[in-house]
Amino acid sequence: MKILWGIHANALAYSMTTLGAGMMNSIFNFYYVKLFLNRYKISETGFHVAQVVFMVWNAVNDPLFGYIQDTSRLKCCARRQFSILYGAPLYGLAFLLPWFPWRLYGEGDWLCSLHLMVALCAFDGLLTFVLLAQCALFAESCPRHDSRLRLIKYSQVATLLGSTSVLFCGLISDNMENFGYFQLFVVLVAALATACMCCTGKYSTSQYEQREGHMEGANLENGNGAFSLASVVSLTKQIMTEKNFLCFVTMNFFQVFHLAFYNNFMMIFADNLIPKDVLSSSVRSIMYGAGFICPQCLVLLSHAWLKKFGYYRIILFSFYYEGVAAAVMCLLGQEHHYLLAFYVTTNMVIVQASFSLFNLPLADIVDADLIKHKRRLPLSSMVFGTNALFTKPAQSLAPMIVLTILNHYGYYNLNNVPGRPDISGMSATLNSCLNPFSLFLSRVTLTKEHRSS
Repeated sequence: MKILWGIHANALAYSMTTLGAGMMNSIFNFYYVKLFLNRYKISETGFHVAQVVFMVWNAVNDPLFGYIQDTSRLKCCARRQFSILYGAPLYGLAFLLPWFPWRLYGEGDWLCSLHLMVALCAFDGLLTFVLLAQCALFAESCPRHDSRLRLIKYSQVATLLGSTSVLFCGLISDNMENFGYFQLFVVLVAALATACMCCTGKYSTSQYEQREGHMEGANLENGNGAFSLASVVSLTKQIMTEKNFLCFVTMNFFQVFHLAFYNNFMMIFADNLIPKDVLSSSVRSIMYGAGFICPQCLVLLSHAWLKKFGYYRIILFSFYYEGVAAAVMCLLGQEHHYLLAFYVTTNMVIVQASFSLFNLPLADIVDADLIKHKRRLPLSSMVFGTNALFTKPAQSLAPMIVLTILNHYGYYNLNNVPGRPDISGMSATLNSCLNPFSLFLSRVTLTKEHRSS
């Protein structure tokens, strides 16, 4: 189905959730660490406690919501569109939680740690509920590879538009220096994002439109479709015994770790390793925005390559680039400020761009699982949720590990004592450690079965 100017209506409706989530997720991941460390002055212990609780919840909620959405008879859960429609307003409210302090925090205030814990868990819980439904729509809306590439194309355009929120937020709030303007901007973003996601809930379609009707007549693995621990374990075991799935999850864990590292600490490293007289505040805002905008441009430009070479070779090439760039930067050193800025930005672009393609192999895994186990309906949400069970902890491990290393070099006292503690070399050291992991794992985990024609 097409509408004016040859735009595919269902792909457009699907991508509206990507637009809304992109606006909120980019701002949340980019600013929350600096907000709690520099403005709220959370203690290292409080930060770690909040991250550990978040890590557990982050891992558990994905397969839990995935099972509920795949087996529930409630329309708000069973229908992908309704999950997005009803979850969108709560998702927008959860996004606003970290930006409004519960009181004037003192240094190391315990309430600040609780605030971070609640904000992380609430935001990720609603993000999971909405985006799992969207991921399931990706696998169920289009059974053909060409159709899925079209969804990727529309999604990248939406993500491109959504990721500009970091750029405009930085320019309007002077990179969060004007906190009042920052708060007004995030409220506007929450409202716009909620409206966008509701469009998906109302207008998107899939080939399993009557999913809840099929489920009532289907003999599900647990006998009656009711929620049970035994059925969760059984279905998860079937998914996890697939070699392709295990290989993909291993690689994806390190990619999520790497991406979280850049999202959470790019601004902090740039502020401390690149002098302000070298890059002005507006130039830094553009650099930060480019780290979120350019990945989508890169994926759109590589659309023809994806058809010709397949996502396997494209992702593999990105790992090679990351490894070579890290080695070159490590040898040159961080004294070359312009080169360091270019390296950090381009590396973040490559990591984000390759990560944007990961729905393609996961959709292939959903198709293979459907055929192998002769299911009436695909377990799309459970496959995506089980993947998240093992990869989402990397989102908490990355800031915990990096913050521990930063504080070892005096970052905690950076704003409280005279002088500048030496954290030079941190960026090059961490990247030289992380990139070889991705390079090595890319060789052994991206299997030939996932290559697209």
